[in-house]
Amino acid sequence: MGTLNLSFQIQTLYMSPSSPSFNTFTISLTTNRKKSICSRFSLSMGNPNDTHTKLVPGAAGFLLQDVPHFTDYLDHLPSYPNPLQNNPAYSVVEQYFVDEDDTVTEEIVVHKESARGVHFRRAGPRQKVYFKSDDVNACIVTCGGLCPGLNTVIREIVCGLYHMYGVRKVLGIDGGYRGFYAKNTITLTPKFVDDIHKRGGTILGTSRGGHDSVKIVDRIQDRGINQVYIIGGDGTHKGAAVIFEEIRRRGLKVAVAGIPKTIDNDIPVIDKSFGFDTVVEEAQRAIKAAHVESESMGNGIGLVKLMGRYCGFIAMYATLASRDVDCCLIPESPFYLEGKGGLYEYIGKRLKQNGHMVIVIAEGAGQELLSKSLQSVDQQDASGNKLLQDVGLWISHKIKEHFAKKRMPINLKYIDPTYMIRAIPSIASDNVYCTLLAHGAVHGAMAGYTGFTVGPVNGRHAYIPFNRIIEKQNKVVITDRMWARLLSSTNQPSFLKPRDIAEAKKEKYPANGILDGKIVKTMSMN
Repeated sequence: MGTLNLSFQIQTLYMSPSSPSFNTFTISLTTNRKKSICSRFSLSMGNPNDTHTKLVPGAAGFLLQDVPHFTDYLDHLPSYPNPLQNNPAYSVVEQYFVDEDDTVTEEIVVHKESARGVHFRRAGPRQKVYFKSDDVNACIVTCGGLCPGLNTVIREIVCGLYHMYGVRKVLGIDGGYRGFYAKNTITLTPKFVDDIHKRGGTILGTSRGGHDSVKIVDRIQDRGINQVYIIGGDGTHKGAAVIFEEIRRRGLKVAVAGIPKTIDNDIPVIDKSFGFDTVVEEAQRAIKAAHVESESMGNGIGLVKLMGRYCGFIAMYATLASRDVDCCLIPESPFYLEGKGGLYEYIGKRLKQNGHMVIVIAEGAGQELLSKSLQSVDQQDASGNKLLQDVGLWISHKIKEHFAKKRMPINLKYIDPTYMIRAIPSIASDNVYCTLLAHGAVHGAMAGYTGFTVGPVNGRHAYIPFNRIIEKQNKVVITDRMWARLLSSTNQPSFLKPRDIAEAKKEKYPANGILDGKIVKTMSMN
């Protein structure tokens, strides 16, 4: 029957934090008439200077939110057969290579009449790669605060490049972004990284700030680096996005791949950040200690402060897992101290009922109360994050003062395990997760993708454009069932007034700028 060649021009909407813009793509399709299936799909971008997300619309509301590829801005780039097809460890795997058209849906639960919505490109090895193994000169950098699993990700990037693709040149950048232009490097080999996953922290060192994209890309060029693996949170990914834009502006064949890291689990889109399971597991020790202390003396109160600058996922999940907590306070759920329904009243009621109680508070909770009380001045760290006051120490003093005035003796023990929790090695589940993230990043970089981060979306790993990772922070939805489960477990009041509930419901389903925006399609058949 032969084949039918079609060429389409599609104008697609690009979304950026500042303003939307339109770009024209040319899509070439080679279709087998007999089987009526697409056997070849290629995408070329009309505006090579635009680094925003590529949005490719399809039938039934399908919208592929694609990531950049070398072929978007480098012409006539050769590709090579993936060396994995000759690797004895992987050659026996059935359908090991990911199909180019495979996508992962952002929303897995939809209404009956919903469109198919936003999809991401599925992560995994491709049949064609855009690097010869001997030509690869990769580097790895860790930025921001510590998190369990950092060393595991480093190890698996090195071992994945070495054992899967035969790459022999991998550098570690010492000391975060500053290390690029300070010329601090560590040669990384499988032997060197063999047992680093058993240690906490990062063998590469880390820092906040120090980002100078021009200097960093200059050093990348000077060293002949062509794959950059950046491990960090939203601030780090903002820097990674700027580095990618500078690399693309210069027309360099350098893949920039991110691995999302945050102990707070506040990175959007992905199911969960690595190290989170480890942190929740370790937080149990502090909660158990607080419970033992509180129930061992009359009117005992165990107060535990956990990490959570802007979101309360650690506090919420540790509370649910513990079942020993009587009150959990997080940044997303405002609370008040005085008066009917306030925290003081609840503490007094709980002590009369049980004789003891445990309170868990996230570090970002109650900051507005604390700021008013201390008249603090806003300060920021090197990454631009607001420096928070110690709410745990402050609220412990306030509770003691209140009940001293009431002439009700209490015994309060304050536990702050913050730096103990984040400095430990990752547990088994996080080690496996870190392996999948690292390998996904390696496969993507070798396949010519760039300007992306890798992570699980509804249980399937996908390549996600940088702007989706940095556009907002993931937070606990206090009108969601998970928060309701916590309230049911602790029997604490919500501390919410009717006005707060109304505002929370408005925030639960924010307008999706991409899906609500218009996608204009102009097609011409040749």
